[in-house]
Amino acid sequence: MLEKLKKSLEEAPVIQKQNGGQTYSYFIHPISDGIPQTDPAVLEEIADYIISDGKTGGIDKIITVEAMGIPIATALSLKTGIPVSVIRKREYGLDGEVALSQSTGYSKGSLYINGLKKGDCVLIVDDVISTGGTLLSLLKTLDGMGIIIAGVYCVIGRGGGAKILKEKTGVAVTVLVDIDVTPNGVTVVGGVK
Repeated sequence: MLEKLKKSLEEAPVIQKQNGGQTYSYFIHPISDGIPQTDPAVLEEIADYIISDGKTGGIDKIITVEAMGIPIATALSLKTGIPVSVIRKREYGLDGEVALSQSTGYSKGSLYINGLKKGDCVLIVDDVISTGGTLLSLLKTLDGMGIIIAGVYCVIGRGGGAKILKEKTGVAVTVLVDIDVTPNGVTVVGGVK
């Protein structure tokens, strides 16, 4: 299951990056970075798995945070006919727009929710979960808006973010593939069976 995704991750290049004086290994992959190019067969495999997991029935919208969740949400939308709403990094000032602050291990900033209303049932999809900071803020804000969460899917897990979210919100995150990244490469260490 998810063999194309796993193989593509194991073949992903790894570079060394700096953040706050710390060096860390960073994998470059089409699902998380959009480069070198995204294989439609991998997107289809991801969408097919999410659909087969049974949480798309009865939802009003698929939501994702820009930018790299957009291809995943779009593939899922095309297969299900369910509309996509993108949580944006830019304020638009539309009626009903809700702002939230997010902080991850890599960045801080504001996000803006448009097009959702109390009682909407949504499925959240994202590319990577590491610290869980963005999803934690999003889940708390959606809860305050009266939005029903049918499920949360992150394609790639790196770190303990999914566990932290479960502890802090009670919401289980389905991580398709857990990875470990070292200077020598990416190793798939777990995920859905």
